[in-house]
Amino acid sequence: MNSSSVSSSASSSSSLPAHPLSPYGWDADWEAVFAPYAEQGLVPGRVVRVDRGQCDVVTPAGTVRADTEFVVPRDPAKVVCTGDWTALDPEGGDPRYVRALLPRRTAFLRNTSSKRSEGQILAANVDHALIAVSLAVELDLGRIERFLALAWESGAQPVVVLTKADLVPDPATLGHLVADVESASPGVQVLPVSATEGEGTEVLAAVVAGGTSVLLGQSGAGKSTLANALLGADVMTVQAARDVDGKGRHTTTTRNLLALPGGGVLIDTPGLRGVGLWDAESGVGQVFAEIEELAADCRFLDCAHESEPGCAVLAALDEGALSERRLQSYRKLLRENRRIVAKTDARLRGEIRREWRVKQAQGRAAMEAKRGPSSARHRY
Repeated sequence: MNSSSVSSSASSSSSLPAHPLSPYGWDADWEAVFAPYAEQGLVPGRVVRVDRGQCDVVTPAGTVRADTEFVVPRDPAKVVCTGDWTALDPEGGDPRYVRALLPRRTAFLRNTSSKRSEGQILAANVDHALIAVSLAVELDLGRIERFLALAWESGAQPVVVLTKADLVPDPATLGHLVADVESASPGVQVLPVSATEGEGTEVLAAVVAGGTSVLLGQSGAGKSTLANALLGADVMTVQAARDVDGKGRHTTTTRNLLALPGGGVLIDTPGLRGVGLWDAESGVGQVFAEIEELAADCRFLDCAHESEPGCAVLAALDEGALSERRLQSYRKLLRENRRIVAKTDARLRGEIRREWRVKQAQGRAAMEAKRGPSSARHRY
């Protein structure tokens, strides 16, 4: 083939129209996964909203309403969710059904508030998890670490967005707040943003362009205002936070997937009051990467970092290289995660019971030693 033929071929391929779903994240990999469904005459689509057994799905022909009757598993972590890619009935059926969900690349899960301990899916196929934290109220670093653990576990790249930065006009104070959050967010970009003043939004728009981002945070964190700034229009309703405590109402009541003008898509979510971990041990490890690195140098492989000799973590604590707050937060999240996993893992439940029995025996022995031999004789 001569150079003119090559040039002609390249020109013709570059002039091919983009897939109608490309703005929503469709790519060659999704097309390959979807191929067996295409052979069945089904059409691809991405879920932009779920509502009471039905969902809005954007397809090559536009957004349609579809029934989810055929994709209702018993596991609540596997139900249809905003961000899912689907195989959908072709046009003509009434109602149209979602026949299958394509395997998820990533999934943002949290523990439900139910006593049965179930995972709840918040968003699917996400590249970036934007954790909105309001600077209008006192920072809760422990909550940020909790969000980050879930974000890392999901497979998405977390970004902490410090909203309402205009309420902190002093640059030095803002710098200290950013540094505090960075200390709790190793390996994570921390961006102070004022959506109302337009400060920092261009940087954030560049971060999320070309992928799928989910916007997470408590009510009153300014998520809807931030979403409107990224969308370049007042798409999401905004309500003022309470003056008493800075908390907001649930402005967003459903999870919505929206195309961004600069590329990429955004999933806006309702405010989260509870952020329970869901089998997020590796996510916790990434949030506390410095502790995990120290633990590799402990004398004992199963070191609990409490009182063991040769513990590198406790040594760093004594030297001031590790803060007490970070270590306590690390311990808390690991304990919580173990309890959650133990509810569905009989082996782990047994292991936890054995550990408690050992600790109880050690406690009784310590009390006996403190009382002395005479007190032990008097008991009998």
